[in-house]
Amino acid sequence: MTMLLDYETLRLIWWLLLGVLLIGFAATDGFDMGSAILSPVIARTNDEKRMIINTLGPVWEGNQVWFILGGGAIFAAFPPLYAVSFSGFYMAMFVVLTALILRPVAFKFRQKVDNERWRKTWDVAHFIGGFVPALIFGVAVGNVLQGVPFNLDDDLRSFYTGSFFGLLNPFALLCGVLSVLMLSMHGATWLSMKTTGALYHRARSYGSMAALGVIALFALAGLWIAFGIDGYVITSTIDGDGPSNPLRKTVETVAGGWLTNYGTYPWMTIAPILGFGGALVALAGLRAGIDWIGFIGSKISILGMISTVGLSMFPFILPSSTDPRSSLTVYDSTSSHLTLFIMLVATVVLLPIVLAYTAWVYKVLFGRVSQDEIDANSQAY
Repeated sequence: MTMLLDYETLRLIWWLLLGVLLIGFAATDGFDMGSAILSPVIARTNDEKRMIINTLGPVWEGNQVWFILGGGAIFAAFPPLYAVSFSGFYMAMFVVLTALILRPVAFKFRQKVDNERWRKTWDVAHFIGGFVPALIFGVAVGNVLQGVPFNLDDDLRSFYTGSFFGLLNPFALLCGVLSVLMLSMHGATWLSMKTTGALYHRARSYGSMAALGVIALFALAGLWIAFGIDGYVITSTIDGDGPSNPLRKTVETVAGGWLTNYGTYPWMTIAPILGFGGALVALAGLRAGIDWIGFIGSKISILGMISTVGLSMFPFILPSSTDPRSSLTVYDSTSSHLTLFIMLVATVVLLPIVLAYTAWVYKVLFGRVSQDEIDANSQAY
């Protein structure tokens, strides 16, 4: 088969596509999780809780597609990353998946029985379904930035030497709290566009506080990365067209090493600028009552913060804290040239269809959810 792109280019394209999928997941399912996190504090009656759930019910399944596509892309395009991360973070993944299942089950079940205790039980499940994944995703990013305790033997078999509780270190917890605030901000901007009455005003108020927290913790995380943890630097020649064997390179840990790319490629600073700027726009939109501006600002902030992590680490995608040479990079942990090419052809055909369908669904469902509408709809949650 004739392939129009060389191996190095395909590897870079799939690294970018993986970033797009992860950002897409955070920008869509992120407001689902954020709304669930805020639900206990901004929804004070059963009607208000139903209003939140009915803003999410028609779209949550479509939003989850980004999560599935991201996991599939890791499995197919970066098999060593899938093997190390899914086996090393097995317990954390199990907790995340359980929480993600709880959320839609809570949608479906809480109105099935006219009992206050029953509804409160499912309200707790709804909150867990938003808070736990948001926290663990952030904790995972914090651990990846510090390096994950694994090594590869000469046959490239991976050995993870960490534990679940070892993931809960101070920097990782900071990233976890930042993730919770980021998605809370996003959920608040969503609810400010989709609800009315007292719920609408509380969403704006709590969303503004979350946006201020995002700005403060994003800055603190940046200072911690600059002065508190070591980054990783490849000290041997990088062979972009070489075989996928991480052990062919040498790596050193360097104080402030995650900032090296910004000195080499100054254009990359646009990512943290978008992280801060988007949160400021979200804050301004929430305070001014220009709801769509707040939502767009929140999406931009998510784009900037996730891109900041990816660009800071490039070309690393999973550094090893116990054996830096085993660290996985964009250039030494991918599938074959042919596999990446075939997957790209399929993606070029299918991804626009997914995007077009998603846009159409949101257009059809455009507008606020009111109490009268819920009362008149027998299919409402």
